[in-house]
Amino acid sequence: MTGRCFNPFSLEGKTILVTGASSGIGRATAIACSKMGATMIVTGRNQERLNLTLSQLDGEGHLAISADITKRDDIDKLVAECPALNGVVHSAGVGDRTLLKMVREKDLERVMSANFNAPVLLQKNLLKKKKILSESSIVFIASRAPFAPTVGNGIYSASKGALIAYAKVLGLELSSQLIRVNCICPNMVWTELVERDSQLTGVDYHQEELKYPLKRYGRPDDIANLSIYLLSDASSWMTGSCLDITGGSIIL
Repeated sequence: MTGRCFNPFSLEGKTILVTGASSGIGRATAIACSKMGATMIVTGRNQERLNLTLSQLDGEGHLAISADITKRDDIDKLVAECPALNGVVHSAGVGDRTLLKMVREKDLERVMSANFNAPVLLQKNLLKKKKILSESSIVFIASRAPFAPTVGNGIYSASKGALIAYAKVLGLELSSQLIRVNCICPNMVWTELVERDSQLTGVDYHQEELKYPLKRYGRPDDIANLSIYLLSDASSWMTGSCLDITGGSIIL
């Protein structure tokens, strides 16, 4: 009888921080993890939208901490208010569509600050303040973009490529504590970033998604479910990996 209750994907007893939890993949991940039994710490810049996420979480004991993790003071505040963690999902980020001949320094700063500097510095502070417990799991939401270049996507691709390289080294450095570090690399996922990208490029993504073998782009829940696997004990022998989730498409 007890065998029927076995669930290697359970997050019961785990406390998990999700950044970018006020919308999109971050919100979906926080909600899904709470349904699997986790106590959630959710953070984002917009307090009103963060509260909406908080209201949709299953269970009790969750915490919403408003923070802009591109700002050092906000990182310090977030880390100080965080309890000890069994998992982190770095989901916060921004998109960009700039032809490389038009790139300005402020474009580089905006994208790299949000997509690379912020998660790296937040993760450093979490480790420095001993907020990451042994045998924890760290997940970075990266992208297929570094491996499938498209016009105008250079800075974004570079930021996610840098994040992947960093995560692989972090996994090596934390392996002695049995802390796992992995990346998720999605193709197109229906979020506000994709909707905004469609407006900038004029591309009808509803038509483009039909070219995918599974005839659709991803949904935030698709990425959330893969995050659950990486956060759970089911992935206890996985670190330094980049998991593609693409709907079967080999292009971005």
